[in-house]
Amino acid sequence: MMVFMRFVALLLVTTAALFAADDPLAEAAYKKHCAQCHDQGGASRIPTLSALNQLSPAAVNRALEFGVMREQGTKITRAERQSLAAWVGHARSSTVMSNLTNRCQMTEELSGIAAWSSWGAGLNNWRYQNANNAGLTSNDVPKLKLKWAFGLPDVATVRGQPAYFAGRIYVGGNDAVYSLDAKTGCIHWAASAPAAARTAMVIANHAGKTMLFYGDIAGGVHALDATTGANLWQLQADDHPATYLTASPVFHDGRLYVATSSAEEGRPVTPGYVCCTFRGSIQSIDAATGKTLWKTYTIAQAARPGKPTKAGAKTMGPSGAGIWSAPTLDPERNTLYVTTGDNYSDPPTNTSDAVLAIAMDSGKLQWSKQLMARDVWNSTCPLTDKSSCPDSAGPDFDFGAPAMLLPLENGKRVLVLSQKSGMLHGVDPDQKGKILWQSKVGQGGTLGGIQWGSATDGKMIYVALSDIGFLSQTAMGRTLDPARGGGMFAFRADNGERMWMTPPPGCGERKQCSPAQSQAVTAIEGAVFSGSVDGHLRAYSTKDGKIVWDFDTAREFPTVNGIPAKGGAMDAGGPVIAGGMLFVGSGYGQWGGMPGNAVLAFGVE
Repeated sequence: MMVFMRFVALLLVTTAALFAADDPLAEAAYKKHCAQCHDQGGASRIPTLSALNQLSPAAVNRALEFGVMREQGTKITRAERQSLAAWVGHARSSTVMSNLTNRCQMTEELSGIAAWSSWGAGLNNWRYQNANNAGLTSNDVPKLKLKWAFGLPDVATVRGQPAYFAGRIYVGGNDAVYSLDAKTGCIHWAASAPAAARTAMVIANHAGKTMLFYGDIAGGVHALDATTGANLWQLQADDHPATYLTASPVFHDGRLYVATSSAEEGRPVTPGYVCCTFRGSIQSIDAATGKTLWKTYTIAQAARPGKPTKAGAKTMGPSGAGIWSAPTLDPERNTLYVTTGDNYSDPPTNTSDAVLAIAMDSGKLQWSKQLMARDVWNSTCPLTDKSSCPDSAGPDFDFGAPAMLLPLENGKRVLVLSQKSGMLHGVDPDQKGKILWQSKVGQGGTLGGIQWGSATDGKMIYVALSDIGFLSQTAMGRTLDPARGGGMFAFRADNGERMWMTPPPGCGERKQCSPAQSQAVTAIEGAVFSGSVDGHLRAYSTKDGKIVWDFDTAREFPTVNGIPAKGGAMDAGGPVIAGGMLFVGSGYGQWGGMPGNAVLAFGVE
């Protein structure tokens, strides 16, 4: 019955789209309910109207009914939602499970060892693949060629990161999760997703099954059978209506560790919205059953009414300190580490913009180290009307990248932290986060500094700089600055000394382009890979930073599944390397970059 009702809703929205181009009522609904967020000029990750136009009406309607915009969707009627979705959404492609093309002829039982089955390719989040698992050497890198491309339907931003396991690639889209053959891209199965997959896919053998875990844009945590795609369990990570999951889950010893972030930072642009009540959390879940074993908030005190801002807006607080990136696990010391975001409203807390050490068995906070105090920010701060901007008005220099845990030759250890301030920190996890060294990489900013993650081979830290800039910002989009941002860096892990820096090649004649390098970095022995907002994926020699391979993804691709695919800006989840191949998503239209929907697979000819 549920499948039938979804089909009817999809049919109604698709039919309505045929008549929506000049629908004045739908346009008025957009201006009343949506424009205050999506037309705002702040340099945030709230998608503009032009980015929404890249989606289908069905995708927009899903967001209003089941996804990140469900709270706003409840304030309008179902007919208004469908009319609004039809007016906003332009694209028409969608996944129909019964009509999937390019199905694999044979589906075998999974066997083998996971070669890249989590965000960081290991509990310490190094984003490094050793030679045996990579199946590639630095000598192979210049010979990499595109083997196949897969088109994700109803996608303008490729957000999550694939996982590789036993010859299969697992990737999430807006309405489905796919199991693909790594060599050919044929489809083993596709499972319907109630909301857009947002985190990396995570694969683990547990309870007699090979299981797939991921988090979605509506705050849902899902467990599937990785062999068949069957649903095993699902839960809501937090009951706050703005919750979504960006931090990828981490599996260890029968437990799944899940951290939460939220969209509430952007909601104060709505007139009358009282900011804010969300607080980040980390929880331990029984991976077999989906039962929560413990849950710890990054802010101990729940929000309560606070004093009005200087401009007179009502407030709630403390709030924020969401966790945007995967936890880093240290099982030998029964400790996990998470990095946190900024506060959304006053009062400031000492656990925002910080690294927290938490006991894996109980969730008890062991210690915390704040790297920037009084960073209280929300999306009204860059606007002319700053009524809901906190009086503290921080720079929005939170952490979007996970900690990396490394042993040093002197017998000590270092936690390396990559921050949007453009600062790289080395702290001592055995002395409650005592700062060992700090190295400045860039200027930093709301979308600047070090965005999604660095990589390490245990000796050197490889860092890509975003520092994206904009020439102008309007309701229809942002004009990227082709002269600002980007660069690849290498630092010593023991003392933070910079060893080399490679500037970005530049945008040339490409329009709507930025040299910023926001995507998470991936390393193998002798080479490090970085995707750029200009659409290029480049490999650098770890010895001297020389560019040894460059592939322009910002173009159309013939696909193995028949869905038209186009690459674009590269952001969020980085390359996955395993079994002699490299897999990466391309396309990121959320803040004005080139949209796209391509999953690309490379190998050596």
